[in-house]
Amino acid sequence: MAKTAIAYKEKMKEISVFSLICSCLYPESRKNALGDFEELDIKPINKRASGQAFEVLLKPTSPVSDAAHCVTSPPKRDISLDDIQKKLEAAEDRRKSQEVQVLRALAEKREHERDVLLKAMEENSNFSRMAEEKLQLKMEQIQENRQAYLGALMERLQERERHAQEVRRNKELREEVTA
Repeated sequence: MAKTAIAYKEKMKEISVFSLICSCLYPESRKNALGDFEELDIKPINKRASGQAFEVLLKPTSPVSDAAHCVTSPPKRDISLDDIQKKLEAAEDRRKSQEVQVLRALAEKREHERDVLLKAMEENSNFSRMAEEKLQLKMEQIQENRQAYLGALMERLQERERHAQEVRRNKELREEVTA
């Protein structure tokens, strides 16, 4: 059991690469993450079916070691009026540049919307024209078919009339021959 406590204690002392980098860059964040504790004391609890259990005791730091961890901020340099003016001018230039970019983007968007609208109108016009032409051709075809049908019907009627006249003539000739 002491062996597992030592292994766990060693594991707890290891720091991941990310937290190591963060602690190098921001030492105060590591201190805050660990709190005001200097040392860990780990006591194993009876082994359970789901795994091992440990009790972690954190010992507070002593006031002497706290002074060693204190980091002072770098001294601030005096800012002149010219520096402030330059920063304000740079900020104004950035604002104007951003405003120009926004206006340019809006103009491009409006141009694109106009192009899309013109294209849609052109496609609609083309579709209407094609539909009208198709309808016109269909109407012409219907008219031609109707004329052809009426012509064929008239031809059949004339043929029947000729046949009826021939039958009447033949009947009259038979009656004359028999009479």
